[in-house]
Amino acid sequence: MAMTLRLPDDLDAQLTARAERTGRSKQALAIEAIRDAEARAELNVHDILAELTDTDAEILDYLK
Repeated sequence: MAMTLRLPDDLDAQLTARAERTGRSKQALAIEAIRDAEARAELNVHDILAELTDTDAEILDYLK
């Protein structure tokens, strides 16, 4: 699916420089960054839920 992404000038310059340094396209770098951010967000949600389940097990059992 096509999408237009407008970046501030400073971020575009950083992305352009990284693309030139790594020999990868700006699109490939942006896709990788979005996927990495999504994976971190999912990991955080799972970690938080696991921690709450462990620390609040007694309360959760009481509420059942």
